[in-house]
Amino acid sequence: MKVLVTGGCGFIGSNFIRLLLSEQPEAQIMNLDLLTYAGNPANLADVAESARYQFSRGDIRDPKAVARLIEEADWIVNFAAETHVDRSTSSERAGEFIDTNVYGTYVMLEAMREHCAGARFLQVGTDEVYGDVAYPGFPDETTLLAPSSPYSAAKAGADHLALAFYRTHGLDVIVSRCTNNYGPYQFPEKMIPLFVINALSDEALPLYDGGTQVRDWLRVEDHCRALLLLLQRGESGQVYNVGANQDPEVPNKELTEMILRCCGKPDSLIRPVEGLRPGHDQRYAVDTAKIRALGWSPQADLQEGVARTVAWYDENRDWWEPIRSGEYLDYYRKHYGQDSAN
Repeated sequence: MKVLVTGGCGFIGSNFIRLLLSEQPEAQIMNLDLLTYAGNPANLADVAESARYQFSRGDIRDPKAVARLIEEADWIVNFAAETHVDRSTSSERAGEFIDTNVYGTYVMLEAMREHCAGARFLQVGTDEVYGDVAYPGFPDETTLLAPSSPYSAAKAGADHLALAFYRTHGLDVIVSRCTNNYGPYQFPEKMIPLFVINALSDEALPLYDGGTQVRDWLRVEDHCRALLLLLQRGESGQVYNVGANQDPEVPNKELTEMILRCCGKPDSLIRPVEGLRPGHDQRYAVDTAKIRALGWSPQADLQEGVARTVAWYDENRDWWEPIRSGEYLDYYRKHYGQDSAN
């Protein structure tokens, strides 16, 4: 069993590779990653010397780099993508999201068609393609897509491409759409690691929109188990929503207070940020009955998962402290208009 993972040095990809090495003893893993700002080889330092793991630095938009690895693959799992909504709304950056997320996915699918048409391709997507979900709705996999940002629009395009290659060329393709992930090795531009690290550093937590926005938070290990199940038992040509379905739902303000309690820090660290961010939705939620029917369910509830995440970042300062400099610090200052996170 040979598995090609793209974007494997990123947050979810690195956790998925670690799961494969642990639970699939026959798996030989090839990791193709361009190592952009959020791709960090340190995410896989503990498995880098494994005889079952191979790293190749390369771009999914490069047909030669992809063809060299994909022809040996039995499974192909595409994590490689630009992912941050705020970066996608910048006029200087939006094109990168289209180029990587859409064209890069096309290059992968075309290489599969030419070199390993019998493999299985898992396109790792996002629930953000459904757009702003009015309460109390839960879109299922047949719901019309309504992306709000260049990021989510590019991910929707990638989903459609993957499903088109299933229908047109008969490729074995599955699409997953997961809610917001959190956990170890997440780049600290995202809410939970940003707030955890700032709290541990006694720095302000910049909370937008009064913290009224609602997200469905899923621990990354639970997401990775869902992806492995889809590779093993998912139906070709199908889409599967993946999410925790918190009940009751947790607004961002409540989540922020939960993080502060786990860190042993006061609510006075919360710094309200006024104004609405372009491309951001009020609520995300998905119907997960389809994947739960395969036997999957999340193992960690939000309170437990946040506590474990805080403990990991507290114990692994040598991982995140070097990140909070250079490009990240420049981005933070520009985005939040202050010199925190230094």
